[in-house]
Amino acid sequence: MGTMLFVFSVALLLALGATPIARNTARRTGLVDRPSARKLHTAPTPLMGGVAIYLAVILAFFALGRRHNLHQFLAILVGASLVSLMGLWDDRFNLSPPVKLLGQMFAGSLLIVSGVSVRLFHHPVLDYLITLFWIVGITNSINLLDNMDGLAGGVAGIAAAFFTLLAAMNGQYLVGALAAAVTGACIGFLAYNYNPASIFMGDSGSLFLGFMLAAVGIKLRFPQNVAFVTWMVPVLVLGLPIFDTSLVFFSRLRRGQNPISTPGKDHCSHRLVKLGYTHREAVLTCYLAAGALGVIAIFVTQANILEGYTVGGIVLAIALYAIFWLERHAGAGLNEER
Repeated sequence: MGTMLFVFSVALLLALGATPIARNTARRTGLVDRPSARKLHTAPTPLMGGVAIYLAVILAFFALGRRHNLHQFLAILVGASLVSLMGLWDDRFNLSPPVKLLGQMFAGSLLIVSGVSVRLFHHPVLDYLITLFWIVGITNSINLLDNMDGLAGGVAGIAAAFFTLLAAMNGQYLVGALAAAVTGACIGFLAYNYNPASIFMGDSGSLFLGFMLAAVGIKLRFPQNVAFVTWMVPVLVLGLPIFDTSLVFFSRLRRGQNPISTPGKDHCSHRLVKLGYTHREAVLTCYLAAGALGVIAIFVTQANILEGYTVGGIVLAIALYAIFWLERHAGAGLNEER
């Protein structure tokens, strides 16, 4: 536990110190997100917060100096570095969706080659396909969630905190240290990103966080329970970004729009604002939902098959109803995204 606390503290301090430097660098280099009719902010805002998050996580983790399973953790960090670099390039010059998708799949393949893979069906092809789907899906879901001050960083930090706790409960201290580094970096960044934000993480940060969380979710193991139940644990911990992406996907599909590349202010945070919440209230509501799902995930780690699937079924039913309700009551006129 002391190892995770050390890594968390180092990442937190690094993020607190590096984010203002990244903000000033972004202003000097012109890497800013400028206001427009489809964006929420009203002043040019620096976009290099993701660089500070990246450096905080990488430096904090390597401060451990450990060598156990080094090839797997190097694969995670190399893959995360690749998607973060692509995100930084996209922030500056814009990359086409197919190029970003191919890059994410290549980064995910690095994990599979190193042995970081889902082991649910014990069939190599099926497990590898699920692994790629999970990595690409979670990476992009955090990216899509980055649509309001403090939202993506806060939700990612909450998910990473639950992953840290789950790793500690199961004696996976190296995995826990990686999750703790992400937690500390997110909290340090939020000091500058919470509404009103003075810096955005940009795609370099959201893609990096999504990839890291996806990889940590795969690395977690629950030896006291069966995989037939515990596969739900990382899905629940990351349930809020999965819900948001599903909401947007089905909503745009229903309206006849491209469900992936079409921009729109149709995320759950935007819909909460449409229902009368302030931006801060909408973000805090998402935090509460993410925290509740994390608590449910902890319960599932101890549940038998009947209990686990009963809880999972209830959560799924609530999520489907919430999609229907939000689409019905807050689905009109939401057609542009920051």
